[in-house]
Amino acid sequence: MHIIVCVKQVPDTTDVRINPETGTLVREGVPSILNPYDAHACEEAVRLKERYGGTVTAISMGPPQAAEALRDCIALGADRAVLASDRAFAGADTWATSYALSRAIQRAEREWGPAQVILCGKQAIDGDTAQVGPGIARRLGIPQITYTCRILEVDEQAGRIVAERRLEKGIETVEAPLPCLLTCVEQINEPRYASLPNLIRAIRYQCIVWGAMDLEADPNQCGLKGSPTAVARVFAPPEREPGEIIEGDDVAEKVSGLLDAIQARIREVATASG
Repeated sequence: MHIIVCVKQVPDTTDVRINPETGTLVREGVPSILNPYDAHACEEAVRLKERYGGTVTAISMGPPQAAEALRDCIALGADRAVLASDRAFAGADTWATSYALSRAIQRAEREWGPAQVILCGKQAIDGDTAQVGPGIARRLGIPQITYTCRILEVDEQAGRIVAERRLEKGIETVEAPLPCLLTCVEQINEPRYASLPNLIRAIRYQCIVWGAMDLEADPNQCGLKGSPTAVARVFAPPEREPGEIIEGDDVAEKVSGLLDAIQARIREVATASG
């Protein structure tokens, strides 16, 4: 079974900077990590390989430094890693990103066989849109199961997958035909510690790099040119004023003080409004 996992290198959330002119994230010189949700997706891909056999291909789109995130996938147990990297991909929104990744997946399938399962993290922590995974599925014309928290069964002969997805009010069990794309939540697994052999392999691994021409990608659908959305303005939200602390010796006294403060505030608003 061929399993593909799509991952992204994201800025460390403690050091996020935005270019005020382009409205895009500044990645050069910023510490970056493998998107945490994608780490869970990669771990699940490796577990499926161990359970059913096959190979795992990790794919990412980004600048050359994104190869570090792909090496993390190799350390987790992926068999190969592909980086879609080209200046034509720069500044892509979720629409253009899903296009580039879908083209990379199609190229990977021509190289190593059709993928039965495609995994993504539920969202990237730098954008939080949760749109790329579903966008890939739509472009490939395959079903999708979002917010997957458990994969129960993958039956290649019957051509079906059964999984559980986490909803606000419970867990839903879904069956879908193969091939299928799934987006994974953090509850699906706990990523393993990389073994020493895999760590050594990851350090030495040279990612396969494909540009826009290698993917036969339409330049009008890539990068900023292919992105229908744009950042109109970037600004820091105003700081919130500190709230009032209600003092008291016990809960009853604090509640009484809170009620008095609320009533005083109501009287102030009523007086101001006339």
